[in-house]
Amino acid sequence: MTESEFLAGYDPAAYERPALAVDLVLLGIRAGRLAALLLRRSRQPQAGLWALPGGFVGIAETLDAAAERVLREKAGIGRARLEQLYTFGAVDRDPRMRIVSVAYLGLLPEAAFAEALAGGAGLAAATLVVPWAGEAGGPVSAGTEDGAPLPLAFDHADILALAVKRLRGKLDYTDVGFALLPEHFTLRQLQDVHAAIRGAPLNKSAFRRRMRDRGWIAPTGAREAGTAFRPAELFRFDRSGQF
Repeated sequence: MTESEFLAGYDPAAYERPALAVDLVLLGIRAGRLAALLLRRSRQPQAGLWALPGGFVGIAETLDAAAERVLREKAGIGRARLEQLYTFGAVDRDPRMRIVSVAYLGLLPEAAFAEALAGGAGLAAATLVVPWAGEAGGPVSAGTEDGAPLPLAFDHADILALAVKRLRGKLDYTDVGFALLPEHFTLRQLQDVHAAIRGAPLNKSAFRRRMRDRGWIAPTGAREAGTAFRPAELFRFDRSGQF
């Protein structure tokens, strides 16, 4: 039998197939804490709970194209740095049917995070509560800035937990921390980002020395504006630094 003959008689309906979806973990820094953009579900199942922006993948759509579409349509964001995080495929993760979801991680500078909140898509900023240190892993919960809990839908607490673990793991050897900063930033802002991701304060002198020694930052020759104190020097990410 030739391949053409085999395909002519092949029945795709002979095997059950799961539905395929994408979910976006869009993270930023809010009030010095790591935060995620969530949507409140208006329809069943799990109406009233908070969920990551997500959607089903079209039959003629690539995963990346689906993620970019969800970014535009559900989050109201035209462009963001997205990378695949993990595939979540527990049999009972969704009560409707068997749904496998490919999670994407997106990192937003503070201005882009605020713009998304004000964009009219109904997004809310959820502060992430991470009760474990380093890359130990474990449960993560979400809440408002004043501490009120935001109950999460489906397995989205697990997705957020893995996103935090991955982000912490990549902080020291990739440029992920700079993705949460504007193009020009102060050393204080850079330290605040690292502290927010790690969930712990950092020694100022040691942190700044480490950043300079690694060659990841370069001075711009400018200083920040609009401050009542002595304006701090502005830096930029140096792509020639070694990662």
